Parts: sequence; C-alpha cells; structure tokens
Amino acid sequence: MSNSGSPVEPAVLITIIGETVLKDRIVRLLKDYSVSGYTICQVQGEGGHGRRLSDLAGYNTNIEIKTIVSLEASDAIFSALKEEQGKHALIAFRHNVEAFY
Repeated sequence: MSNSGSPVEPAVLITIIGETVLKDRIVRLLKDYSVSGYTICQVQGEGGHGRRLSDLAGYNTNIEIKTIVSLEASDAIFSALKEEQGKHALIAFRHNVEAFY
C-alpha cells in the first residue's frame, strides 16, 4: 500500500527464537549484515527441543530477537542461521511489512 510521498517502505520483519547461549552469535551476525537495530526479549515456550522455562538466567532459557531489514538481508541472515540448526534450539521466521527505519 506504499505510494509516492508515503513515509513507509517495504521491509521484512525477522523473528528469531533460540537458546540464550546463541545471543552473542546472533547479534554479531545481525551486525555483520549492517542491521541498524534489534529487540531482544526473554521468552518461554515448548517445542521440538522440549520445554523452556526461563527459570534460571542463561540455563534452559530462550530469547526472541526481532529486527527489520531488506528482503536481501533477510535471505542472507536466514542462510547464516541455518548453520546453527541442529546444534541448538532455534527457529526463525519472517513477515513482509511496511516500515520506516
């Protein structure tokens, strides 16, 4: 729904949910792709790797990281994240959005 004069542009919202031990690696990855900002939250849930209770900081806990990037950057980030799949609990998904950033 973007049109000329609109303050928004097409973008991609990436959501990454993974083990807390991945935090520094994921942040470094995002910075390698010149991500200008991101949000990190502690989260709880259950999935293929079992239940994550967030009961002790850094142990059996998950984080959720969100960032807004271009489609090209999201493809590159997803490719890099695939290398961690199987080693740690990790899921990532994306949505097309309109944003100003």
